[in-house]
Amino acid sequence: MATEDKKKDILNWVDPNDKSGEFKRQQSTFRDWISKDPGAEFPAEKGRYHLYVSYACPWAHRTLIVRRLKGLEDFISFTSVHWVMLEKGWRFAEKGEKVPGENTAPDPLHEGYTHIRGVYYENNADYDGRFTVPTLYDKKAKKIVNNESSEIIRMFYHAFDDLLPEKFKKVGLLPDNLKKDIEETNEWTYNDINNGVYKSGFATTQEAYEKNVKALFTSLDRAEKHLANSPGPYYYGENITEADVRLYTTIIRFDAVYVQHFKCNLRDIRSGYPALHKWVRKLYWDVPAFGETTDFTHIKGHYTKSHKQINPFSITPLGPEPPILPKDQEVPAAMAASK
Repeated sequence: MATEDKKKDILNWVDPNDKSGEFKRQQSTFRDWISKDPGAEFPAEKGRYHLYVSYACPWAHRTLIVRRLKGLEDFISFTSVHWVMLEKGWRFAEKGEKVPGENTAPDPLHEGYTHIRGVYYENNADYDGRFTVPTLYDKKAKKIVNNESSEIIRMFYHAFDDLLPEKFKKVGLLPDNLKKDIEETNEWTYNDINNGVYKSGFATTQEAYEKNVKALFTSLDRAEKHLANSPGPYYYGENITEADVRLYTTIIRFDAVYVQHFKCNLRDIRSGYPALHKWVRKLYWDVPAFGETTDFTHIKGHYTKSHKQINPFSITPLGPEPPILPKDQEVPAAMAASK
Protein backbone atom coordinates (compact mmCIF):
# COMPACT_ATOMS: atom_id res chain seq x y z
CA MET A 1 0.00 0.00 0.00
CA ALA A 2 1.38 3.41 -0.92
CA THR A 3 0.14 4.91 2.31
CA GLU A 4 2.22 2.43 4.30
CA ASP A 5 5.42 3.70 2.71
CA LYS A 6 5.20 7.19 4.16
CA LYS A 7 8.28 8.24 6.09
CA LYS A 8 7.60 8.78 9.77
CA ASP A 9 10.25 8.98 12.48
CA ILE A 10 8.48 7.66 15.55
CA LEU A 11 11.58 6.80 17.55
CA ASN A 12 12.30 10.23 19.03
CA TRP A 13 10.78 9.53 22.43
CA VAL A 14 12.04 12.85 23.79
CA ASP A 15 11.92 16.04 21.74
CA PRO A 16 15.60 16.79 20.98
CA ASN A 17 14.81 20.49 21.35
CA ASP A 18 13.43 20.00 24.86
CA LYS A 19 16.35 20.74 27.19
CA SER A 20 14.52 19.21 30.16
CA GLY A 21 15.11 15.70 28.81
CA GLU A 22 11.58 14.72 29.86
CA PHE A 23 9.49 12.09 28.06
CA LYS A 24 6.03 13.49 27.33
CA ARG A 25 3.42 10.96 26.22
CA GLN A 26 1.33 11.89 23.19
CA GLN A 27 -2.44 12.03 23.65
CA SER A 28 -4.50 9.40 21.87
CA THR A 29 -6.27 10.66 18.72
CA PHE A 30 -9.29 8.42 18.16
CA ARG A 31 -11.82 8.84 20.97
CA ASP A 32 -15.19 7.46 19.81
CA TRP A 33 -17.22 4.95 21.82
CA ILE A 34 -19.14 1.75 21.30
CA SER A 35 -22.61 2.32 22.70
CA LYS A 36 -25.80 0.36 23.23
CA ASP A 37 -27.85 3.55 22.70
CA PRO A 38 -30.27 3.46 19.74
CA GLY A 39 -28.81 5.10 16.64
CA ALA A 40 -25.22 5.01 17.90
CA GLU A 41 -22.53 5.39 15.25
CA PHE A 42 -20.70 2.43 16.78
CA PRO A 43 -23.41 0.13 18.14
CA ALA A 44 -22.75 -2.84 20.41
CA GLU A 45 -22.90 -5.76 17.97
CA LYS A 46 -21.40 -9.21 18.31
CA GLY A 47 -18.52 -9.73 15.89
CA ARG A 48 -18.41 -6.18 14.58
CA TYR A 49 -15.18 -5.02 16.25
CA HIS A 50 -11.54 -6.05 16.10
CA LEU A 51 -8.81 -5.22 18.58
CA TYR A 52 -5.23 -4.69 17.46
CA VAL A 53 -2.86 -5.23 20.38
CA SER A 54 0.69 -6.08 21.35
CA TYR A 55 1.39 -8.60 24.09
CA ALA A 56 4.43 -6.47 24.88
CA CYS A 57 2.54 -3.22 25.44
CA PRO A 58 1.16 -2.62 28.95
CA TRP A 59 -1.58 -0.31 27.64
CA ALA A 60 -2.81 -2.90 25.14
CA HIS A 61 -2.50 -5.60 27.79
CA ARG A 62 -5.23 -3.85 29.79
CA THR A 63 -7.71 -4.44 26.97
CA LEU A 64 -6.89 -8.14 26.62
CA ILE A 65 -7.42 -8.64 30.35
CA VAL A 66 -10.79 -6.89 30.41
CA ARG A 67 -11.91 -8.65 27.23
CA ARG A 68 -11.39 -11.96 29.07
CA LEU A 69 -12.85 -10.83 32.40
CA LYS A 70 -16.05 -9.67 30.67
CA GLY A 71 -16.38 -12.77 28.47
CA LEU A 72 -16.05 -10.87 25.21
CA GLU A 73 -13.90 -13.40 23.35
CA ASP A 74 -16.71 -14.27 20.92
CA PHE A 75 -17.74 -10.63 20.54
CA ILE A 76 -14.43 -8.90 19.79
CA SER A 77 -11.74 -10.60 17.71
CA PHE A 78 -8.11 -9.56 18.07
CA THR A 79 -4.70 -9.66 16.44
CA SER A 80 -1.38 -9.15 18.17
CA VAL A 81 1.43 -7.48 16.28
CA HIS A 82 5.00 -8.78 16.42
CA TRP A 83 7.00 -7.48 19.37
CA VAL A 84 9.47 -5.49 17.23
CA MET A 85 8.62 -1.83 16.75
CA LEU A 86 11.10 0.11 14.62
CA GLU A 87 11.00 3.02 12.14
CA LYS A 88 7.60 2.11 10.69
CA GLY A 89 6.09 1.25 14.05
CA TRP A 90 4.51 -2.04 15.09
CA ARG A 91 4.71 -4.68 12.39
CA PHE A 92 2.50 -7.68 11.89
CA ALA A 93 3.94 -11.18 11.97
CA GLU A 94 4.59 -12.49 8.49
CA LYS A 95 2.81 -15.47 6.99
CA GLY A 96 4.52 -18.64 8.19
CA GLU A 97 6.55 -16.78 10.84
CA LYS A 98 6.67 -18.76 14.08
CA VAL A 99 5.87 -16.29 16.85
CA PRO A 100 4.42 -17.22 20.26
CA GLY A 101 1.15 -15.80 21.49
CA GLU A 102 -2.42 -16.44 20.38
CA ASN A 103 -3.33 -14.57 17.16
CA THR A 104 0.15 -13.16 16.59
CA ALA A 105 -0.37 -13.22 12.86
CA PRO A 106 -0.67 -11.16 9.67
CA ASP A 107 -3.48 -8.60 9.63
CA PRO A 108 -6.60 -10.69 8.93
CA LEU A 109 -8.64 -7.70 7.76
CA HIS A 110 -6.26 -5.97 5.35
CA GLU A 111 -4.35 -8.20 2.98
CA GLY A 112 -0.91 -6.83 2.33
CA TYR A 113 -0.70 -4.52 5.34
CA THR A 114 2.66 -5.14 6.96
CA HIS A 115 2.40 -2.59 9.79
CA ILE A 116 -0.35 -1.17 12.01
CA ARG A 117 0.31 2.21 10.37
CA GLY A 118 -1.64 0.99 7.35
CA VAL A 119 -4.80 0.85 9.45
CA TYR A 120 -4.22 4.42 10.59
CA TYR A 121 -3.63 5.68 7.05
CA GLU A 122 -6.80 3.89 5.92
CA ASN A 123 -8.67 6.22 8.29
CA ASN A 124 -6.70 9.33 7.44
CA ALA A 125 -4.15 9.49 4.63
CA ASP A 126 -2.62 12.57 6.29
CA TYR A 127 -2.39 11.12 9.81
CA ASP A 128 0.75 12.40 11.52
CA GLY A 129 0.51 10.94 15.03
CA ARG A 130 1.98 7.78 16.50
CA PHE A 131 0.75 4.36 15.41
CA THR A 132 -0.26 2.95 18.76
CA VAL A 133 -1.90 -0.12 20.22
CA PRO A 134 -4.46 -0.90 21.42
CA THR A 135 -6.51 0.09 18.39
CA LEU A 136 -10.22 -0.75 18.41
CA TYR A 137 -11.46 -1.13 14.83
CA ASP A 138 -14.98 -1.31 13.36
CA LYS A 139 -14.93 -4.03 10.69
CA LYS A 140 -18.26 -2.97 9.19
CA ALA A 141 -17.55 0.78 8.92
CA LYS A 142 -13.83 0.23 8.28
CA LYS A 143 -12.95 2.87 10.85
CA ILE A 144 -10.83 3.14 13.97
CA VAL A 145 -13.15 3.67 16.93
CA ASN A 146 -10.67 4.39 19.68
CA ASN A 147 -6.97 4.02 20.51
CA GLU A 148 -7.03 5.09 24.17
CA SER A 149 -6.74 2.06 26.44
CA SER A 150 -8.39 3.65 29.46
CA GLU A 151 -11.50 4.34 27.37
CA ILE A 152 -11.54 1.01 25.55
CA ILE A 153 -11.58 -0.96 28.80
CA ARG A 154 -14.46 1.15 30.12
CA MET A 155 -16.43 0.52 26.94
CA PHE A 156 -15.97 -3.17 27.56
CA TYR A 157 -17.36 -2.88 31.10
CA HIS A 158 -20.99 -2.41 30.03
CA ALA A 159 -21.46 -1.74 26.28
CA PHE A 160 -22.19 -5.40 25.55
CA ASP A 161 -23.98 -6.29 28.80
CA ASP A 162 -27.37 -6.74 27.14
CA LEU A 163 -25.86 -9.49 24.98
CA LEU A 164 -23.84 -11.29 27.66
CA PRO A 165 -24.67 -14.22 29.95
CA GLU A 166 -25.47 -13.16 33.51
CA LYS A 167 -22.12 -14.31 34.95
CA PHE A 168 -20.26 -11.86 32.71
CA LYS A 169 -22.88 -9.14 32.77
CA LYS A 170 -22.46 -8.87 36.55
CA VAL A 171 -18.67 -8.47 36.43
CA GLY A 172 -18.21 -4.93 37.71
CA LEU A 173 -14.71 -3.50 37.52
CA LEU A 174 -15.69 0.03 38.52
CA PRO A 175 -18.34 -0.40 41.24
CA ASP A 176 -20.13 2.75 42.37
CA ASN A 177 -19.02 2.37 45.99
CA LEU A 178 -15.33 2.31 44.96
CA LYS A 179 -15.36 4.61 41.93
CA LYS A 180 -14.04 7.67 43.78
CA ASP A 181 -11.22 5.68 45.40
CA ILE A 182 -10.29 3.98 42.14
CA GLU A 183 -10.26 7.27 40.24
CA GLU A 184 -7.95 8.80 42.84
CA THR A 185 -5.69 5.74 42.74
CA ASN A 186 -5.63 5.83 38.93
CA GLU A 187 -4.31 9.39 38.96
CA TRP A 188 -1.06 8.71 40.80
CA THR A 189 -0.70 5.14 39.55
CA TYR A 190 -0.76 6.36 35.96
CA ASN A 191 1.46 9.42 36.40
CA ASP A 192 4.09 7.90 38.68
CA ILE A 193 4.04 4.13 37.99
CA ASN A 194 2.45 3.22 34.61
CA ASN A 195 3.97 6.22 32.85
CA GLY A 196 6.68 6.69 35.46
CA VAL A 197 8.74 3.76 34.20
CA TYR A 198 8.75 5.35 30.74
CA LYS A 199 9.58 8.80 32.08
CA SER A 200 12.51 7.24 33.91
CA GLY A 201 13.70 5.04 31.05
CA PHE A 202 13.37 7.57 28.22
CA ALA A 203 14.85 10.50 30.15
CA THR A 204 17.78 12.11 28.35
CA THR A 205 19.16 14.08 31.29
CA GLN A 206 20.29 12.90 34.70
CA GLU A 207 17.96 15.40 36.34
CA ALA A 208 14.90 14.10 34.49
CA TYR A 209 15.81 10.50 35.26
CA GLU A 210 16.35 11.06 38.98
CA LYS A 211 13.20 13.13 39.35
CA ASN A 212 11.02 10.48 37.76
CA VAL A 213 12.60 7.38 39.20
CA LYS A 214 12.28 8.80 42.72
CA ALA A 215 8.60 9.59 42.11
CA LEU A 216 8.14 6.05 40.76
CA PHE A 217 9.50 4.38 43.88
CA THR A 218 7.63 6.73 46.20
CA SER A 219 4.41 5.60 44.55
CA LEU A 220 5.45 1.93 44.55
CA ASP A 221 5.96 2.35 48.31
CA ARG A 222 2.46 3.83 48.49
CA ALA A 223 0.93 0.88 46.59
CA GLU A 224 2.87 -1.55 48.78
CA LYS A 225 1.53 0.08 51.95
CA HIS A 226 -2.03 -0.04 50.61
CA LEU A 227 -1.81 -3.74 49.73
CA ALA A 228 -0.09 -4.61 53.01
CA ASN A 229 -3.06 -3.11 54.89
CA SER A 230 -5.77 -4.34 52.50
CA PRO A 231 -7.90 -7.40 53.30
CA GLY A 232 -7.07 -8.62 49.77
CA PRO A 233 -6.44 -10.64 47.85
CA TYR A 234 -7.01 -7.87 45.30
CA TYR A 235 -6.33 -4.15 45.42
CA TYR A 236 -9.71 -3.24 46.88
CA GLY A 237 -10.63 -6.45 48.63
CA GLU A 238 -12.23 -9.66 47.45
CA ASN A 239 -13.16 -8.58 43.92
CA ILE A 240 -10.98 -7.59 40.96
CA THR A 241 -11.41 -3.95 39.94
CA GLU A 242 -9.97 -1.51 37.43
CA ALA A 243 -7.24 -0.70 39.94
CA ASP A 244 -5.90 -4.26 39.63
CA VAL A 245 -5.98 -4.17 35.83
CA ARG A 246 -4.18 -0.85 35.53
CA LEU A 247 -1.44 -1.62 38.07
CA TYR A 248 -0.85 -5.25 37.03
CA THR A 249 0.38 -4.50 33.52
CA THR A 250 3.28 -2.45 34.89
CA ILE A 251 4.16 -4.62 37.87
CA ILE A 252 4.25 -7.86 35.83
CA ARG A 253 6.85 -6.22 33.54
CA PHE A 254 8.85 -4.60 36.30
CA ASP A 255 11.44 -7.22 37.20
CA ALA A 256 11.60 -8.64 33.67
CA VAL A 257 12.39 -5.37 31.87
CA TYR A 258 11.96 -2.14 33.79
CA VAL A 259 14.61 -2.82 36.44
CA GLN A 260 17.44 -3.15 33.92
CA HIS A 261 16.14 -1.63 30.68
CA PHE A 262 14.62 1.53 32.15
CA LYS A 263 17.10 1.78 35.06
CA CYS A 264 14.29 1.43 37.64
CA ASN A 265 16.63 -0.39 39.96
CA LEU A 266 16.29 1.08 43.44
CA ARG A 267 14.41 -2.13 44.29
CA ASP A 268 12.78 -4.96 42.41
CA ILE A 269 9.34 -6.38 43.13
CA ARG A 270 10.35 -9.91 44.13
CA SER A 271 12.76 -8.90 46.86
CA GLY A 272 11.71 -5.36 47.75
CA TYR A 273 7.90 -5.35 47.80
CA PRO A 274 6.39 -8.42 49.51
CA ALA A 275 2.76 -7.28 49.33
CA LEU A 276 2.97 -6.28 45.66
CA HIS A 277 4.79 -9.53 44.93
CA LYS A 278 2.06 -11.61 46.57
CA TRP A 279 -0.67 -9.63 44.80
CA VAL A 280 0.83 -9.84 41.29
CA ARG A 281 1.45 -13.58 41.62
CA LYS A 282 -2.12 -14.16 42.75
CA LEU A 283 -3.37 -12.49 39.56
CA TYR A 284 -0.84 -14.20 37.28
CA TRP A 285 -1.19 -17.74 38.59
CA ASP A 286 -4.85 -17.84 39.64
CA VAL A 287 -6.74 -15.60 37.20
CA PRO A 288 -6.45 -16.72 33.54
CA ALA A 289 -7.46 -13.29 32.23
CA PHE A 290 -4.19 -11.99 33.66
CA GLY A 291 -1.76 -14.91 33.39
CA GLU A 292 -2.82 -16.21 29.99
CA THR A 293 -2.57 -12.77 28.39
CA THR A 294 0.98 -12.25 29.72
CA ASP A 295 3.76 -13.24 27.31
CA PHE A 296 7.31 -12.65 28.50
CA THR A 297 8.85 -13.46 25.12
CA HIS A 298 6.98 -10.52 23.60
CA ILE A 299 7.64 -8.31 26.63
CA LYS A 300 11.39 -8.84 26.82
CA GLY A 301 11.86 -8.94 23.06
CA HIS A 302 10.01 -5.67 22.46
CA TYR A 303 11.75 -3.42 24.93
CA THR A 304 15.25 -4.72 24.31
CA LYS A 305 15.07 -4.96 20.52
CA SER A 306 12.93 -1.90 19.73
CA HIS A 307 14.48 0.82 21.90
CA LYS A 308 17.81 1.12 20.12
CA GLN A 309 18.62 4.48 21.68
CA ILE A 310 18.73 2.64 25.03
CA ASN A 311 20.05 -0.74 23.86
CA PRO A 312 21.77 -0.17 20.49
CA PHE A 313 22.96 -3.76 20.08
CA SER A 314 19.50 -5.20 20.86
CA ILE A 315 20.86 -7.66 23.41
CA THR A 316 18.12 -9.27 25.50
CA PRO A 317 19.24 -10.22 29.04
CA LEU A 318 18.60 -13.83 30.00
CA GLY A 319 17.26 -13.00 33.44
CA PRO A 320 15.53 -12.78 35.69
CA GLU A 321 14.73 -16.47 35.70
CA PRO A 322 12.00 -17.32 36.13
CA PRO A 323 10.36 -14.06 34.97
CA ILE A 324 7.77 -14.55 37.70
CA LEU A 325 8.18 -16.79 40.74
CA PRO A 326 5.69 -19.48 41.78
CA LYS A 327 3.35 -18.45 44.59
CA ASP A 328 5.19 -20.62 47.14
CA GLN A 329 8.71 -19.49 46.28
CA GLU A 330 10.69 -16.43 47.37
CA VAL A 331 14.13 -15.11 46.50
CA PRO A 332 16.69 -15.77 49.27
CA ALA A 333 16.82 -12.13 50.35
CA ALA A 334 13.07 -11.98 50.82
CA MET A 335 13.07 -15.31 52.66
CA ALA A 336 15.73 -14.07 55.05
CA ALA A 337 13.88 -10.83 55.70
CA SER A 338 10.69 -12.69 56.60
CA LYS A 339 12.37 -14.81 59.30
